[in-house]
Amino acid sequence: MNYSMMEMTEKLNAEFDELVKCCAVSREFDPEYYRIYDVKRGLRDSDGKGVLTGLTEISDVCAYETVNGEKYPAEGKLYYQGYNVCDLLKNTESKRFLFEEITYLLLFGELPDPKQFESFLAIMSSLEELTGQFVRDTILKAPPANIMNALQKSVITLYSYDTNPDSVEIADVLRQSLQLICKMPLMAVYAYYAYQHMELGRSLLIRTPKKRYSIAENILYMLRDDGYFTDLEARVLDTALVLHAEHGGGNNSTFTNHVVTSSGTDTYSATAASISSLKGPRHGGANLKVLEMFDDIKKNVADTENDEQIRDYLNSILDGESFDGKGLIYGLGHAVYTVSDPREIILKNLAGQLAAEKGLEKEFELYDRVEKIGKDCIAQKRKLFKPVCANVDFYSGLVYSMLGIPRELFTPIFAVSRISGWSAHRLEELINNGKIIRPAYRFVGKHREFTDEFNRL
Repeated sequence: MNYSMMEMTEKLNAEFDELVKCCAVSREFDPEYYRIYDVKRGLRDSDGKGVLTGLTEISDVCAYETVNGEKYPAEGKLYYQGYNVCDLLKNTESKRFLFEEITYLLLFGELPDPKQFESFLAIMSSLEELTGQFVRDTILKAPPANIMNALQKSVITLYSYDTNPDSVEIADVLRQSLQLICKMPLMAVYAYYAYQHMELGRSLLIRTPKKRYSIAENILYMLRDDGYFTDLEARVLDTALVLHAEHGGGNNSTFTNHVVTSSGTDTYSATAASISSLKGPRHGGANLKVLEMFDDIKKNVADTENDEQIRDYLNSILDGESFDGKGLIYGLGHAVYTVSDPREIILKNLAGQLAAEKGLEKEFELYDRVEKIGKDCIAQKRKLFKPVCANVDFYSGLVYSMLGIPRELFTPIFAVSRISGWSAHRLEELINNGKIIRPAYRFVGKHREFTDEFNRL
């Protein structure tokens, strides 16, 4: 029988739909198995505590205090190499830009003295440029709409520019890590403008970073048509980079880096894998969901200064009747923190300062109102065993928006920051010569006798 092209396409689509149905049915099993076999789904215990899978000195995330052997929810604390992040950020007024110093701390375990830091900055400055050939051949050609995929593409391509890319010697891995830390901001911003230009016909802006600028300053400088930014804007972005730089070895993208590094693969592959993880909306893309949720709230709540109207709508979100139907108030709640997320507290304060500078106090007040009412709604609806706090994603999207950073770059900016933590953990995994990470999965299917029932050739 002869088919027209349209008929052939329809036939193939129908056959593919059947394959989809078969796939869904064949892969579904009773979720009760997780309880029967005591599987720590998501590597988490039933009380939400993470399963211990490794050791680290790089950072510590604390959300409880122990009294007489009993654990109680407490104000959250985040430590980098033993230092409380809140203490490290206390001097942001006098020491305006800290991300580079925190990167040094994460990589080497100690804060640098002035001479060490000057040398470190000189090395970083020498590594931050991208060649015209790389920009043309890798970034400008076939730019993907999602900048995280563009980052993966660029990182993997850098492998071809390395004279010893597969080495896992510490000297080579450190060199590769520093290059990635320095080049990531350029690759993210250039990829954004490449897509805007090549696919949407907008102006192409490729600006070389300034040697005397910090990474935070250069991001704003490269993003803006006039290159202008205020001191507060740069300081706020720098603080956001510090707060996102590291968060324990158990977060999804960092754990991914440990798993992939443990196989003995190269730095570029391990970093690309971490970027893949961070891209997911359950991880790095969470602040975008917060912004989308607020867009939805402003569209559907007649009076956003009326607490009861907000409460009613947040309850409808929790009931799965509004927004995306997932029953989540994004940005509220955290897998580890209970009473508070220290990163959120710092970022909220800076968001308030930015809002005052830009005349966006009403916007900030709405976030504050939703945070307070939302926590109360969740507590009443969910009857959780621990308190609910706002997490860092609740205000980070608002901060980035006020800084004029496009939404397409929210998660890539997260990657620009977290690459410091990923690099530190990769080095730690290699230095401690860990075994390949290979957890077990239990087979819950049935063994079957094979018969050639379909008379296959």
